[in-house]
Amino acid sequence: MPDRAVWEGRRVWLTGHTGFKGAWLALWLQSLGAEVHGFSADLVSEPSLYELAAVADGMAGEVRGDVRSKGEVRAAVARARPDVAFHLAAQAIVRRGLAKPVETFMVNVAGTAKVLDALRSEAAPAAVVVATSDKCYRNDGSGTPFREDDPLGGDDPYSASKAAQEHAAGAFRALGLPLATMRAGNVIGGGDWAPDRLVADCMRAALAGAPVALRAPDAVRPWQHVLGPLEGYLLVAERLLAGDADAATAWNLGPAADDAQPVGRVVERIATRWPGGLEVHAATDGAAAGEPPVLRLDATRARTRLGWAPRWDLDAAVDATVAWYAAFRDGADMRERTLEQIAAYERTAAPGTV
Repeated sequence: MPDRAVWEGRRVWLTGHTGFKGAWLALWLQSLGAEVHGFSADLVSEPSLYELAAVADGMAGEVRGDVRSKGEVRAAVARARPDVAFHLAAQAIVRRGLAKPVETFMVNVAGTAKVLDALRSEAAPAAVVVATSDKCYRNDGSGTPFREDDPLGGDDPYSASKAAQEHAAGAFRALGLPLATMRAGNVIGGGDWAPDRLVADCMRAALAGAPVALRAPDAVRPWQHVLGPLEGYLLVAERLLAGDADAATAWNLGPAADDAQPVGRVVERIATRWPGGLEVHAATDGAAAGEPPVLRLDATRARTRLGWAPRWDLDAAVDATVAWYAAFRDGADMRERTLEQIAAYERTAAPGTV
């Protein structure tokens, strides 16, 4: 569990704080007493978790800017003067990468290089955590769980950009930044409204009483609630803050083997949990372009060296996600509900503990 004593009053710079993962992480850091400074482009969706959960209410400062702008990034870092930096800003959608490959490489690779260069020149953070992706690996289709020392690659622009992001981060680590990269499996959770993401598509359809088009029901992914990998980000940052040089490496963050499940299994769980059910039909041919049929992660490194594992299994993750959207439908205070889910996650014993 994150150590509140580490985060109380800690100056944190968080890129992508208006996005799905970024908003959850900003709220968690706020609940831990951190002084959170955000840097992000405009909102990524309408509605957005950032607005629904009133993330801005707990921010120490925030700047709207573009990671592709060297000047904007440097000015934001100089203003925040962070002890810790979390770089989450990204073009994060596989299908958008197919439509806009240049944008994807510029944001994910050039943007990362500019963020890390600004941290070197304008601040002296003791910990830098860069979120990449489980799709950074060269996927041969075998279904063998990827380990951190497996070859990187990617046959679509998004995956290739994430492999290149890993290389860029590694180069800045060699230049002296205390930097870890985090390769998380597929995350789900309340407040995701991004297009072409499974759970977001399902919940949009459920809220509208409309059917959802299922692109690849047999595709296997390492599913986990968003709070699982975010806990990993925090734990790695704590190790870096403590001067643990071995933490400055790549980390897989994935669920137990049994929770690497087909898309169809996740949708079935959502349909049984959502009041009134969910109508599902097959998407048109070609809708799953760019998506490998199987992706699994081996997170042994994080389990053995960090003591990390997702506190919620897949069923619990789906249940919490559906409950969040049901609360939104019913007009609940979504900042309160989101913080309640963070607190509930913290209270859940990690696997293997008493």
